[in-house]
Amino acid sequence: MAITSTLTSSFKKELLIGNHNFTNSSGDTYKLALYTSSATLGATTTSFTTTGQASGTNYTSGGGTLTNVTPTISGTTAITDFSDLTFSTATITARGCMIYNSSDSNKSVATIDFGGDKTSTAGDFTIVFPAAAASTAIIRIA
Repeated sequence: MAITSTLTSSFKKELLIGNHNFTNSSGDTYKLALYTSSATLGATTTSFTTTGQASGTNYTSGGGTLTNVTPTISGTTAITDFSDLTFSTATITARGCMIYNSSDSNKSVATIDFGGDKTSTAGDFTIVFPAAAASTAIIRIA
């Protein structure tokens, strides 16, 4: 089993047919779900799945709702990002996550490998997104 950090192939196609809207105030709702090392997630992942999903105290199946950062241009790169997400007072172990569009049939956007298991014990489990810039934004099209 493995988790690969990538924008999913289905997401790339869906962008070209207009399925995803990342505008903060009027766009789709995106969520982030946590997964264990038993999950298989990557480029061929097409939608949210409960298989391999993490479970624990103060974590609900399906994960948490993300706050969009409205898309912009940085140089010649289109970028969008999300505000950091915290699962408060959580007891959980996760190896990676999936971002998905809960407004549109739970279609996958990206899968992310944390590089190893990350654990919290009755503490905050926080996903810290990189800066919204051309070389660092979580979603960027150059």
